Amino acid sequence: MRIAVVNNFFPPRVGGSSHLSDALARGYAAAGHEVLVLTAAYEDAPAEEERDGLRIVRLPAAMIPKSRLSVSFDIAFTLRRGAYRRVAELLDAFRPDVIHQHGQFFDLTWLTGLWARRNHVPALLSVHTRLENPTAAYHGVFRVLDATMVRPALRLYRPRMVVMDVQMDDYISSRYRGAYSGLDYIPVGVDPDWVLHGDGARVRERHDLGDAPLVVSLGHVIPLRDRLLLVEAMPEVLARHPHARLLVVGRVYYDPFLERARELGVGHAVLAVGPVPKEEVPGYLAAADVETHDLQGYGLGTASLESMAAGVPMVVAVRPDNFPGIELVSGENVVLTPEGDAKALGATLADLLDDAEWRARIGKAEQALVRERFSMDAVLRQHLETLEAMAAGRR
Repeated sequence: MRIAVVNNFFPPRVGGSSHLSDALARGYAAAGHEVLVLTAAYEDAPAEEERDGLRIVRLPAAMIPKSRLSVSFDIAFTLRRGAYRRVAELLDAFRPDVIHQHGQFFDLTWLTGLWARRNHVPALLSVHTRLENPTAAYHGVFRVLDATMVRPALRLYRPRMVVMDVQMDDYISSRYRGAYSGLDYIPVGVDPDWVLHGDGARVRERHDLGDAPLVVSLGHVIPLRDRLLLVEAMPEVLARHPHARLLVVGRVYYDPFLERARELGVGHAVLAVGPVPKEEVPGYLAAADVETHDLQGYGLGTASLESMAAGVPMVVAVRPDNFPGIELVSGENVVLTPEGDAKALGATLADLLDDAEWRARIGKAEQALVRERFSMDAVLRQHLETLEAMAAGRR
């Protein structure tokens, strides 16, 4: 097959959507398929490059200012005079059998969707992010944008959609009804090996942590993962483990959690280290006793699965049926905590820090679960089966 992979976010830009689309694209190429990647320009990344069997074309883009409306992300859009003509030239020359798009609200998705409709090429769309915001006013704006811009754009070509968890299933069914041709339930995939064998001692030395009990929280800090509940749980943790530390690892786009830590008198125990290179993440996981960041009912993302693959006990606020057909059992292959209950979260974190044997059992069970159901090999096979069926249907 000839597969066009489309995502405004792509390495060297970091993030779950970026890494997953890159891993899948490389997997398609390794399986013998021709792959063209269309993405937005980012910093000093080359406009065109070839690597890992991929041809990557980065189109000129403008960054929109970070704001609460953009969920505090810096988002690059390529929509400008001549953008569709350039996209059409690239796709006309490549002649894809199928297009795999990532992100329903990006302009490259809409442009390639328009081309797909005009050329009768099937499209598969992975929806990574729900247009939601904890602030009521912004949430209303997002609903309007979904209804007036995103859904009409998708209705033009009606892609099949990849559903990664139950929250996304509910969201797609309610927001985009009539704008897709079918749903495929495929969880997010991770490489379970790259997070292993990190140098935890080096990380502890770098941040002067000694042998302090350590809670690590991976991922960008945005309103939908604001770390406020985690900071509010720290007094409970510190009451039982006075030397415990919380390490927030990721770019801080939204910082009220730092002020809240000062208000609660736990600022000394909370350290935001900012973004780190991907190759350093295994070291932070090796240093951690516990990892937690998915605490606002938003689902269980890539960073959580990678933490599980590293064997670090995960505390998350999700439903046991978060992934259709996959059971999460609290205290066995993950630790579930009630959404919005800081006291319960603090007690759970302290209990885990109390019991090294329990942490080890959970870590091993997490690793087994990730390898069986969330490994990139397993997820890649499901994507290829879907894409091959779509391409065969076109033929």
